[in-house]
Amino acid sequence: MSETHGKKKALGRGLSALLDTSGSDSPQVNLPDEYISGSFRQVRIDQIEANPFQPRTHFNENELRELADSIREHGIIQPLTIRKIDSNKYQLISGERRLRASQLAGLTEVPAYIRVANDEQMLEMALVENIQREDLNPIEIAISFQRLLEECRIKQEDLSHKVGKDRTTISNYIRLLKLPNEIQVAVRDNLISNGHARAMINLNDEKAQLVVLKNILEKKSSVRQVEEMVRNIAVEVEKKVVVVVPQNVHIQEKFEKARLALLGKLQSGVELKVNRNGAGKIIISFNSDEDFERIISKFNS
Repeated sequence: MSETHGKKKALGRGLSALLDTSGSDSPQVNLPDEYISGSFRQVRIDQIEANPFQPRTHFNENELRELADSIREHGIIQPLTIRKIDSNKYQLISGERRLRASQLAGLTEVPAYIRVANDEQMLEMALVENIQREDLNPIEIAISFQRLLEECRIKQEDLSHKVGKDRTTISNYIRLLKLPNEIQVAVRDNLISNGHARAMINLNDEKAQLVVLKNILEKKSSVRQVEEMVRNIAVEVEKKVVVVVPQNVHIQEKFEKARLALLGKLQSGVELKVNRNGAGKIIISFNSDEDFERIISKFNS
């Protein structure tokens, strides 16, 4: 079996298998005995560079400071994992949060495992390691899943076994990336929950999704309330009750914004009709006496 074929076969075996690289050669440098894969030592922080495959994009500054305080008192409990890329240079595989906190704590050296991995293995190792962390936000998890599927060419079924999550869970995370940027940021910053975001995925109208987001932020709507709102809006969107207007008549943006605002507030079908002269009417749908009373109460609230 050729060396190239052996490396390809190793890809996708999981984090523990990838870290067990004894006997393999570094793809970039020849390591002396003291730097063989699996060795453990103290490494100067200024010799460690960031992992270009790091899936995390957001670090909570308060939590970093708290971790730095803990490190000052107790030291680093879990060593970093790095790889040697030059005579006095290492690249981080996992542990960026610990590395950043160590810098805040004023450390000059950190404990680290030295591993051997090529770029593709490094990406997989970093992604799998980060997905297992509890402090990774849903958007970062979704990006990690997508990168494992696309860049590491892992099948979804294999990914499910690798990270210990079922395929439906993985699909639901990845679907978050189809939401507008404003909603993704709200999830990332913990302004809305993963459940809120998943409810909005079922809307195919981006403007309506943003109306729902505004409603959540302003009224602190529960996930169940959002699910009900989305169901009502989705019914009208499916019926294509968006704007009914004579041909060649331009609808001003303010009219459509107003319609969407009413759609979100009333949680009922709202139809806008405008003639060539700019005059028109708004038609609000209701399904029963109770639904009518509910809509009327919205205007009085």
